Amino acid sequence: MTEVKELTAGVLKNDRRLIAKTITLIENNAPEARKAISILYQHTGRAHIIGITGPPGSGKSTLIEKLVEELRTRDESVGVVAVDPTSPFTGGAFLGDRVRMQKHSTDDGVFIRSMATRNNPGALAKATKDVVKVLDASGKNVVIIETVGAGQSEVDIIKIAQTTVVVLAPGLGDDIQAIKAGMMEIGDIFVVNKADRENVNRTVSDIEAMLNMNPEAKWRPPVVKTTAITGEGTPELLDKINEHKNYLESGALKIRRRQIIQTELVEAIREKATESIVNYLKQRGKLDDIVDKILMRKTDPYSAADRLLAQRLKED
Repeated sequence: MTEVKELTAGVLKNDRRLIAKTITLIENNAPEARKAISILYQHTGRAHIIGITGPPGSGKSTLIEKLVEELRTRDESVGVVAVDPTSPFTGGAFLGDRVRMQKHSTDDGVFIRSMATRNNPGALAKATKDVVKVLDASGKNVVIIETVGAGQSEVDIIKIAQTTVVVLAPGLGDDIQAIKAGMMEIGDIFVVNKADRENVNRTVSDIEAMLNMNPEAKWRPPVVKTTAITGEGTPELLDKINEHKNYLESGALKIRRRQIIQTELVEAIREKATESIVNYLKQRGKLDDIVDKILMRKTDPYSAADRLLAQRLKED
C-alpha cells in the first residue's frame, strides 16, 4: 500500500516517471492498479476528454500532433492515449510511442502513451478509461484518445470521450461507409483531412447531406477541412472542439458524464460478478463438472449460467 501511495502522490504532482509506472500497472492489470484508481478518482473530472476516430490512413496521428501543438500555444496541458493493435511479437503496442510525436516528449506539459488493444474486442484497450483517469488526475487540461481505426467497434469511444471527432479523408473509398457503420451517431465534429486532395468538397457535401437527415439535433456537428501535414485548419478545429465543450457545459455535460459513469459502473459490476462466480466455481471444483455436462449436451452454457447465478445470489 505504501508503494501505491507513493505512485498516486507522484501522479498528483505530475511526476512523469510515476505516471508511466502507474499506467504500466493498469496495463498489466496488477492488483495495485485498482487501489491507485480508487485514490486518484476524487481528483478526476476536470480534463476535457476528446476522442479521435476514423478510418486507417485518414491522418489521425498527424492531426493529433498538430492539435497538441495548437493546444500548447494556448497554454493547455495535454495527455494523449494512442490505442494501437497488439504486436504479435511483444504483445505491446504495435507502433509504440508515435515517432512523429516525439518532439513533444521533453515537454512537461505533454504526456503521450501508446497502448495495445491486447486482443480486447472493440477498438479501445480495456485499460484506456483508467489511463485517462491517471492523466486527468495528473493535471492535464485536455486528454486526447486516438482509436485504432474505423469500424462498428469504434463507437466504444463514446463510453469515455466527452467530444468525439470523426476524421475522414477524400479518396479512401470507405469514408462514407465508415459513417454508416455507426460514426454518424457518435460524431460531435467531423473532419475532412487531406483537404488538398481532389473531391474534398464532395466528401464535405456527402457528410453535410447525412447531417441534414437529423434536423432536430440540439447540437449540429460542424464539418471542418484540415490539412494535418501543414497544420492548416487545426486552429479552426480546436475552436469547434471548444465550442462543443461550451455547449456541454451549458447543461449537456452533466447528462454526458452521467451516461459515461453509468456505463462504467455496469461494466465494473459485470466484471466483478464474473470474477466472483468463476472463483466460486474453481474453489469448489465445479467448473470442470459443468464444462463436462455442457460437452455431453446435458445442459447448455446459458442455462448453466442462469442456474449458477441464481445459486450464487441465494448463498449470498
